[in-house]
Amino acid sequence: MDKKFMLKALETAKESGEDVPVGCVIVKDNEIIAFAHNEREKNKKISAHAEILAIEKAEQILGSWKLDGCEMYVTLEPCPMCAGAIVQSGIKTVYFGAYDTVYGAFGSKTDMRTLMNSKTLKVFGGIEEEKCKEVITKFFEEMRKNG
Repeated sequence: MDKKFMLKALETAKESGEDVPVGCVIVKDNEIIAFAHNEREKNKKISAHAEILAIEKAEQILGSWKLDGCEMYVTLEPCPMCAGAIVQSGIKTVYFGAYDTVYGAFGSKTDMRTLMNSKTLKVFGGIEEEKCKEVITKFFEEMRKNG
């Protein structure tokens, strides 16, 4: 685990514009191969979560949907949709920042590893947690303030 990758995910999250600020970085052999932020509002597409977009970019870079040996750094615990895609992709390790007690699918609300019988995916939460929570909290405070 290298905190510099989570800091890159945080930097990426801040580029989300009108979308919930979630950033994601995919690393292979200690090099960033893909990164993305949420773009649901921008693209008018429900599946445009940071994790899904980063997985799609990594697939293009590697020329395969199998992301064996890759690690993911994401600022918010993945939802069930994203967690399912992560398990299916073969990513070996996920590091996330803030826990999501409403939609979190790697331990907070449910654990997709159990539901999908994944015995190899490792998940670690709470990486730079306060910084990750702060970005999301500020976003929703601004939304409420601006109506």
